[in-house]
Amino acid sequence: MKRFHLIEIHEQTWCPALIRDAATDYLQFAITFGNVYQPIFPHLETALKNAGTGKIVDLCSGGGGAWVSLKKEFADVEVTLTDFYPNLAAFRELKKHHDLNFEELSVNALDVPDNLNGFRTMFTAFHHFRPAQAKEILRDAANKNCGIGIFEATPRNVKTLLIMLLTPIFVLLLTPKIRPFRWSRIVFTYLLPIVPLVVLFDGVVSALRTYTPDELKEFTHDLGDDNYIWEIGEKRGEKNPIPIIYLIGYPK
Repeated sequence: MKRFHLIEIHEQTWCPALIRDAATDYLQFAITFGNVYQPIFPHLETALKNAGTGKIVDLCSGGGGAWVSLKKEFADVEVTLTDFYPNLAAFRELKKHHDLNFEELSVNALDVPDNLNGFRTMFTAFHHFRPAQAKEILRDAANKNCGIGIFEATPRNVKTLLIMLLTPIFVLLLTPKIRPFRWSRIVFTYLLPIVPLVVLFDGVVSALRTYTPDELKEFTHDLGDDNYIWEIGEKRGEKNPIPIIYLIGYPK
């Protein structure tokens, strides 16, 4: 399937913060509720050992992403959430209940500030970037001698697109369970169903934008020379209908 780099509504500057935060809150809850990234746990554990660090800098964290569930498996790891449009309300709740740190200022994944040291992770977000930008994210990590893990749960195929068509139903069913409770989330989900439509549109676009393992290999073939190791593949869990695409890199 050909890749199409269409826009996602929640990442646009004109998207109201209430809608963006409600959408990222749902995505974070759905990822945690379904334990979507559990299959890549062994790969991430090995990568952290090989990179020799216990610090994580999570890029494009949205509403918290995968680390809400993964933190239980990595009790000794220090995680800092970051985003270009930080959802500070969600970050504060996650720090309170899940011991996740966060950066209040906007963080550009293409040029991560030097004060944010650690193994970089990015869950369900790499597809937001055009090929030149995506390669620059990897180059920035390699140039600064940092490990990086890219994980995508929306492989570009027909099965993913069909699953995405069901997301409005999931939004309607799961929204009452999302905490902290917010009336704005209820209004824009049930009275004015903007959030289900945004999640549907962005989910379909995400699948159309996600890079394949072969495309990821093209991004890395001239990065890091012989001093950097890249691992790329797919991992399917026992209960997961679609595989997780992963790219992991770390200095030798």
